[in-house]
Amino acid sequence: MILIGQYDSPFVRRVGIALTLYELPFEHRPWSVFGDGERIAPLNPLVRVPTLELDDGLVLVESHAMLDYLDGLVPAERALFPRQEPARHPALRVAGLAMGLAEKAVSLFYEVRLHDQVSEIWAGRCRSQIASVLAALERERAERSSDWWFGDRIGHADVALACALRFASDAHPDLVVLSDYPALAAHSARCEALEVFQAISQPFIPPA
Repeated sequence: MILIGQYDSPFVRRVGIALTLYELPFEHRPWSVFGDGERIAPLNPLVRVPTLELDDGLVLVESHAMLDYLDGLVPAERALFPRQEPARHPALRVAGLAMGLAEKAVSLFYEVRLHDQVSEIWAGRCRSQIASVLAALERERAERSSDWWFGDRIGHADVALACALRFASDAHPDLVVLSDYPALAAHSARCEALEVFQAISQPFIPPA
């Protein structure tokens, strides 16, 4: 498999971490949609990362679909999303909130950094959504005493949250201050201390 995209993207990073946790061999091409768009376009008409080319040539273009595919390659007991209810959709919900947070952080960054005229209405909406998600996740994480959100081992929800927090705090250090969210800060620190998180990582590189 070939994973395309840079690891400062929370979406690329979560897939790279999953591939590594599953011990699935893959090639990483750290292409940027800004600097390498012409190389990405023939594979992914959205010109978006992550892009994952499977061994049979099929190309997946969205991180959740990639994780769904990877989960199917391992035994059920190793899958990082539960396969059965009632455990499955609570984990999907937390991961969805985390990735929604990341999406809003990306949108806000583009609005503020790439537009000559910033829409304060849109930027304010993004800031409000980011703050609301952080508050909700902080409240829910504080109610759990386990190392991981859903039990005794790491799952996709934990990975998604840590990747989103890292990106949002790097891209918006004045807005996302992890010390304001102690439960989320502890979760982030626990994940970032793992070898896989240190290996699948890079400093945030703002697009030129």
